[in-house]
Amino acid sequence: MTRTMGKLTLCAMVGITLLGLVGCQSMSGSDKKEMLWNGKDFTGWVRFVPEGSADVNDVWRVRGDAIYCTGKPNGYIRTEKRYRNYHLHVEWRWQEEPTNSGVLLHAQAPDKVWPVCIECQLMAGKAGDFVLMGGAGLTVDGVDRQNPDKRFVVIDKQAATSEKPAGQWNSYDIHCKGGTIRCYVNGVLQNEGTDATLKSGWICLQSEGSPIEFRNIYVAPAE
Repeated sequence: MTRTMGKLTLCAMVGITLLGLVGCQSMSGSDKKEMLWNGKDFTGWVRFVPEGSADVNDVWRVRGDAIYCTGKPNGYIRTEKRYRNYHLHVEWRWQEEPTNSGVLLHAQAPDKVWPVCIECQLMAGKAGDFVLMGGAGLTVDGVDRQNPDKRFVVIDKQAATSEKPAGQWNSYDIHCKGGTIRCYVNGVLQNEGTDATLKSGWICLQSEGSPIEFRNIYVAPAE
C-alpha cells in the first residue's frame, strides 16, 4: 500500500513537472523575437545587384549602428531564410533627399530586378502603398487587384502620409498572417489586404534611389 502510494505520488509529481516544462516552452515560443540584422555584418543576408552592374560592397555596407545603402544601382538585400506568418519591424531614414525604396515581402526565386513579390512601398510620400510585382495578387477593400498582364500593380495607401522628414528615423510594422497583410508607418495603419497569392518567401530591402539607412530589423510571431 505504501509503495503503491509512493509510486503514484512520484508519477504525479513527474507529470506536473513535465506539464510545467511544456507550458514554459509554449510561452517562450510565443514571445520569441528574431533579429534579422545583428548590427555588425550581413550574416543571414544575401546582397544582390545585377551581375556586372556594381560591387555589392560599394552599394551595401555597415555604417555605425545601421545598414547604409547608396540607392544605386537597383537591387536589394534579402534574407537567406524564407518566412511566413510574422510581424516584421524595420526602421529607415533618408540621408539626403527622400526618393525611392521598398520592403519586398514573400519574394520568390530567382534573384532578379524585380522578383515576384508584394512590396510595401517606401517611396517618399507613398510609404504604405502596396505594389504587386510579377503577377502577385492581393484583395483590398473587397476588390481582387491581381493582374498577371501588368508587371506592377500599385494600390494606394489609405491614410494621410505619416512619414518623417529626411534625417529622422521612421518605423515600418508589417503583419503577415495567412493571406492577410497589414502595414503601419510610424504607428499609423496605412494599408491592409487579404487573400494574398504569396504567403511565404524572402524578405528584401530595396536599393532603388538615393542613400538610405536601415536598422533594428526583426521578426516576431504573427499577431
